[in-house]
Amino acid sequence: MNEIQSPTNIRDQIQFNSTHYGDRTWLISPETSHSVSFREVEETVLKIGQTLLDSGIKPGSSIAIASPNSTASCLMFMAIVSAGFVAVPLNLVAGASILAYTVEHAEVQLIFVAEECMELIHSAIKEKKNDISMVLLDPITGPDLNAIPKVENKLSIENKSPASNDVALLMYTSGTTGKPKGVMLTHANLLAAGRFISTGHEIDGKDKGLCVLPIYHINGLCVTVMGTIASASTLIIPHKFSVNSFWKIISDFRCSWFSAVPTQFSYILNNEEIPGDISSLRFARSASAPLSPDIHRKFEERFKVPIIETMGLTETGSQITTNPMPPGIRKIGSPGMAYGNKIIIGDNQFNTLPAGETGEILVQGDNVMKGYFKQPDETKKTIVNDGWLRTGDLGYLDEDGYVFVSGRIKELIIKGGENIAPREIDEALLSHISILEAAAFAVPCKDYGERVEACIRFKEKHSADLTEIKSHCEEHVGKFKSPDKIHVLDDLPKGPSGKVQRLKLFELIYGS
Repeated sequence: MNEIQSPTNIRDQIQFNSTHYGDRTWLISPETSHSVSFREVEETVLKIGQTLLDSGIKPGSSIAIASPNSTASCLMFMAIVSAGFVAVPLNLVAGASILAYTVEHAEVQLIFVAEECMELIHSAIKEKKNDISMVLLDPITGPDLNAIPKVENKLSIENKSPASNDVALLMYTSGTTGKPKGVMLTHANLLAAGRFISTGHEIDGKDKGLCVLPIYHINGLCVTVMGTIASASTLIIPHKFSVNSFWKIISDFRCSWFSAVPTQFSYILNNEEIPGDISSLRFARSASAPLSPDIHRKFEERFKVPIIETMGLTETGSQITTNPMPPGIRKIGSPGMAYGNKIIIGDNQFNTLPAGETGEILVQGDNVMKGYFKQPDETKKTIVNDGWLRTGDLGYLDEDGYVFVSGRIKELIIKGGENIAPREIDEALLSHISILEAAAFAVPCKDYGERVEACIRFKEKHSADLTEIKSHCEEHVGKFKSPDKIHVLDDLPKGPSGKVQRLKLFELIYGS
């Protein structure tokens, strides 16, 4: 009996799904009810992919996508990588200067642009618009293939598959500590990422996932898009996240899971909408930033839906740890255990530390990136000792192998020689009944080297005396760690995933 060969690249995975599950629906747009089956996915991907090969652009070149979520943007990504090109999703909230840097650094040859993004992209590449072609991407009908130039071409998408180690995705980090870095993820990386999601969360063809994050972010792309490709299951993909339509979509389309960031959980929890029938919802998945234990408990108590807290990063195609699915033991405050890869806690020389000792979290596995594009020195600093990737996160393992994250190394507040993890202060502030968002940060101080300050955002129709909030914080973390000053903002700066950009707070409050 012949064994079924596992797909080694994304094009093979698409063909596998078409052959075995052709009539099954992959994508549904809740706004229009437009749907795409796995057979239609293969047909569309091969057609667009061949058109790209006929354009004369050399395989391995970068092709960008500038679009909000849509069925077309998902198909466009699959077509680009299936034809052997490198997909570059453009971060639509990054600003024109960062977009211009991304397009130039990635050596983008062609950009598929949604109509609503045309002005932004024109502004970003105005000095290079004669060198880069742009093609309109309709959210339903897809790209205008007639707008893609054609040359004589002997390459056929039917006859050549990308290698598993070929770069498929060039995802640029949010660049909170400088210029964004281009993370190179291969076909093998992305397939591993999708597989870790589908098996780790027990997702199969009967499931329907809901995408509430932009697919130009690693969570939206690798968790929901690649997770549903790997499991040959259905993905509901709204244009964008809206807290007011969130529960209606879950009820109407019988969604069984979704992946969100802590900010979204907070918005959902504090929205007054009463859900309809959400009995189809098996679990919610939290990632991209630590979830406040207070929000975690309140969400589960109110909606009776288990939250599976996880941890991931762009350099690993998202997930590296996850809590087990019910009835397994989920530890609130922990993103779980390694799944599909290995994790150690390392000292300054990357030697393994015993359980309970804090150090840097390092990960090794099939999902670890190939490296940073055109930055070999940064790659060498990040991938060390036989392929261990430095996450930049501090944490420890408990006796059961669960990871507990203390914070980012670069975000530590060092007050009077003592390391203070800002997350601890965040959680103390978030436990206050009137606070929706909170983030502590370091401010230079002549007495202590650095002092603690924090930015908060009140819940709608809430307010509180700042002295009372300070006292509340002191009760939880003590006076030494509590903020010397608290700043009230209408909104905290966030990246595309919704994660608060802590390192931008000082500049926001005090200027550069």
